Amino acid sequence: MTCEAAWAYGGGAGRLLGGSGVGEVARSAGAARSGAGPLTGCSSGNMARFALTVVRHGETRFNKEKIIQGQGVDVPLSETGFRQAAAAGIFLNNVKFTHAFSSDLMRTKQTMHGILEKSKVCKDMTVKYDSRLRERKYGVVEGKALSEMRAMAKAAREECPVFTPPGGETLDQVKMRGIDFFEFLCQLILKEADQKEQFSQGSPGNCLETSLAEIFPLGKNRSSEVNSDSGVPGLAASVLVVSHGAYMRSLFDYFLTDLKCSLPATLRRSEVMSVTPNTGMSLFIINFEEGREVKPTVQCICMNLQDHLNGLTETR
Repeated sequence: MTCEAAWAYGGGAGRLLGGSGVGEVARSAGAARSGAGPLTGCSSGNMARFALTVVRHGETRFNKEKIIQGQGVDVPLSETGFRQAAAAGIFLNNVKFTHAFSSDLMRTKQTMHGILEKSKVCKDMTVKYDSRLRERKYGVVEGKALSEMRAMAKAAREECPVFTPPGGETLDQVKMRGIDFFEFLCQLILKEADQKEQFSQGSPGNCLETSLAEIFPLGKNRSSEVNSDSGVPGLAASVLVVSHGAYMRSLFDYFLTDLKCSLPATLRRSEVMSVTPNTGMSLFIINFEEGREVKPTVQCICMNLQDHLNGLTETR
């Protein structure tokens, strides 16, 4: 992997694609792959599950110009970035999210606002801003061209993706932030599921009785390949997270390496670590099926989906 996989450093504009819907197997880096098995279970005894939708922020001018942002350079979305966020919102406008979390940096806040503004069911929901969702900190190279970090990595005889600039975070530190947030999220959802179960005395009404199509709009071309029947039991919650490229890559690596996340048959592991476009979306089902003290299992439904960008042209 080279430094030109620029989202890993807070740079690199998202790829804008034309063409048909989700069913088409895109060949470019970061293209969506999707698929899913039946969704079963909810919160009963020691069982619970929730949906997790993770979206990268929209494009900024520094993304386009390949300037490293990290945490110290907090710039707004570009005009293209606002249009991407609006397109993501339209794509997700019927999804009934129960929780919304965002990095507290400007580009993610504006993206979250753009998504919820288009929602038909979640427009007024409260967003929780969490510093644990911030991009990787790049220290002395923040605000500088990506080429400068490449040169520093070369001088240090290190690969650019794993190189830590002075004052920056290591990849392990970013991963630990991701794990910390994910464990917090799991504990929150499990606690709320237990409270609902106690209140309803085990009534099935405490679940989100929903179809996969209501969790995430995979598109008409893919509908025959997933279980989209109505009334699928099973979610204690549906969570929306807006974060950053390098952070998302680290979190997804944790899902794959540590939690042994299952992938759709059409998605190769190498593609999981490829470029995520601005406002690219990924959906996971988090399952607690073997007791609350055991690590959850993670099912990837789709990765780096970007169909909402079809036909969206870049602003010059």
